[in-house]
Amino acid sequence: MKFLDQAKIYVRSGDGGAGCVSFRREKFIEFGGPDGGDGGRGGDVIVECVEGLNTLIDYRYQQHFKARPGVHGMGKNRTGAKGTDVVLKVPQGTQIFAEDNETLIADLTEIGQRVVLARGGNGGFGNAYFKTSTNQAPRRANPGQEGAEMWIWLRLKLIADAGLVGLPNAGKSTFLATVSAAKPKIADYPFTTLHPGLGVVRVDAREFVLADIPGLIEGAHEGHGLGDRFLGHVERCRVLLHLVEGTSEHAGKAYKVVRRELEAYGHGLAEKPEIVALSKADALDPETRKQQLARLKRAAGRTPLVLSAASGEGVETALRALLAEIDAARDEEKDDGREAAANKEGAGEGESSWHP
Repeated sequence: MKFLDQAKIYVRSGDGGAGCVSFRREKFIEFGGPDGGDGGRGGDVIVECVEGLNTLIDYRYQQHFKARPGVHGMGKNRTGAKGTDVVLKVPQGTQIFAEDNETLIADLTEIGQRVVLARGGNGGFGNAYFKTSTNQAPRRANPGQEGAEMWIWLRLKLIADAGLVGLPNAGKSTFLATVSAAKPKIADYPFTTLHPGLGVVRVDAREFVLADIPGLIEGAHEGHGLGDRFLGHVERCRVLLHLVEGTSEHAGKAYKVVRRELEAYGHGLAEKPEIVALSKADALDPETRKQQLARLKRAAGRTPLVLSAASGEGVETALRALLAEIDAARDEEKDDGREAAANKEGAGEGESSWHP
């Protein structure tokens, strides 16, 4: 199954059913009167966040989704049935944008979350609705309202606790394969990873989700290489693990290249907590390791970790550091939530205690 993280689709809600013009014509009923029923409401277009999906590939081969129209009203005061809804099932982390691909309509981050994108048109009134004391035999009925239509963009941003960033061939896929059950493609040439990947990491009887994205190169924000479109998948991460290849020409310069791309991308990536690590340490002699560490420390302004996914050196230390940052971010989110709830409750109490 291919990984697809963006799709443009057309949706249309159902038209409302038309009202009915009808009169009672029964034996032994001297004065029949109008009995036309109302039309049914058109179907809605609903987007639902469900489990078990991790790509938007379902919307690659079908781009048009139309809800059913409402059934017309009938005689004997029978109201038409409501049109069948269209439910679009999307993976967790899907954002819905308007046709301009900039206006955010909804962000589905929780399983079971539902959003009504387009409501069906109302059904028209039958002639029984227009009966009055002065107009006892109305011969008019309303048509149903038209449904709404629009083009929308679906954009998937994977939800992970930690994200891997770095230049191509920095060892990100190897690290993910070492610490989780994920099986990303690993080879000795750049841009081996073409699509983002997720892995569940277990450390100290705890688990968290780690995301791997294709490598960045200088000018990625201008579209060079694979560009920066995959950076959206680490926007939701609480912490970034920045891997710098130890066998590169200059570890400090390699670090700064990726940092410039993160800052150019924006969306708060440059402000996220970051753990810096020198990867592929097993391929370095002691002198080169010392030199590269010093360069990376000067560039990053902190002491980097030393990693080797092949030998296992520093892997546990890096995972524990990631877990500590994830816990700190979760605690901060909880504190912010409690503070917001307390402020809301305080405002409510103030309103209820005031008496004119």
